[in-house]
Amino acid sequence: MMYGYDMMSGPWALGHVAVFVVFAALMLYPIGRILQRLGFSPFWPVVALIPLANLVGLWIVAMAPWPCDGYESRAASASNLLG
Repeated sequence: MMYGYDMMSGPWALGHVAVFVVFAALMLYPIGRILQRLGFSPFWPVVALIPLANLVGLWIVAMAPWPCDGYESRAASASNLLG
């Protein structure tokens, strides 16, 4: 049988889970840091793992007010960063 329970119950099953956890962490941690800087909860990246909910989450972030949309221009913000 090519597809079935036997495929994920062999000696490689734990390896597949470990690789998934590592890649999920490598993807979710930076997304959480970016969203935290935008004022969202750092737990929002979990939505990225749910099909269709990730598209809704992307639209919510895209339509939310961004910190650079305030009264300061980007040039003024950049000059404040440079000192």
